[in-house]
Amino acid sequence: MTKILVIDTEEQSRNIFLKCLEEEGFDAIAVENGLVGVQQAQEYLPDLIISDIMMPKLNGYGVLKELRENPATAIIPLIFVTILATLADIRKGMELGADGYIIKPCTPEELLREITVCLGRQAFLRQWYAAQSRSVLKSPETETKKSIAPEFIFPSNPKLRKVFHFIEANYHRQITLNEVALTVGYSPTYLSKLVRHETGQTVQSWVIQRRMAVAGSLLVETSERVEQIAALVGYQHPVNFFRHFRQYYGTTPQAWRNTRACSSFINPSC
Repeated sequence: MTKILVIDTEEQSRNIFLKCLEEEGFDAIAVENGLVGVQQAQEYLPDLIISDIMMPKLNGYGVLKELRENPATAIIPLIFVTILATLADIRKGMELGADGYIIKPCTPEELLREITVCLGRQAFLRQWYAAQSRSVLKSPETETKKSIAPEFIFPSNPKLRKVFHFIEANYHRQITLNEVALTVGYSPTYLSKLVRHETGQTVQSWVIQRRMAVAGSLLVETSERVEQIAALVGYQHPVNFFRHFRQYYGTTPQAWRNTRACSSFINPSC
């Protein structure tokens, strides 16, 4: 049964959310503030979290930051449901890594639709990763012919282990240099210099490489639309995905898919 954690200071909202979720067959629990919410997330390990932003002790932004810094909770999808409705509020929530943003008051249908989207995206990625793992175990040399294996994108460097771990856990969402630096305990300036000195590249370029490796594999191994793949690997705007893809692979996503499909004899029309 899918587990959902609700974090909201308003008792009425919590009760409405719980009733709605339980009627749909979810295993749902609710807590009244962000501090308790983080504790419950670490113990309960829900499949998805619904959180308000304006809360005492620890607000929703703080909740999200705490979750993303803990490997056990870093990839749990989180949807903000809040009265904060300005474009700046929404942008801040999404840049911090929220997987959805709903403005109160909302209908049960709106909430359930957003939950379905988030859980569907999460399930798709898990299935794909499972298939990737089985393929690598079965035949590593064959896997490298199909696509760039995402597992081997990052170099082995003890000084940057935490940096690469954070990118691995969060590349599918919007992440900033400041966020990476805060997570690993460095200043942004020092982190930039360290990564460039050790690898000759920037933090952002490693994020893009990780995204491109996954995108290249998804284009060949799934029939998902290019725009959907862009969203799955962390792009809110497809135009940025197309630009990075062309820079990385030297061609368009569709041309890459067609070429790789032909070379693998997947497309009978080739």
